[in-house]
Amino acid sequence: MRLGTMEIVLILVLALVIFGGGKIAGVGKALGQSIREFKDEVKTDDKKTEEKKGE
Repeated sequence: MRLGTMEIVLILVLALVIFGGGKIAGVGKALGQSIREFKDEVKTDDKKTEEKKGE
């Protein structure tokens, strides 16, 4: 079962009505920060792993 364009639009409109624009913006910002921090940690772990292999 796939979600079509209309279903996605309906979900987004319902989320906007339920939570309001300000709340959704805050959630988006927090999600972006979380993803950025996760990527930074993965890069740091990769560097540590490469350094251990080089020893």
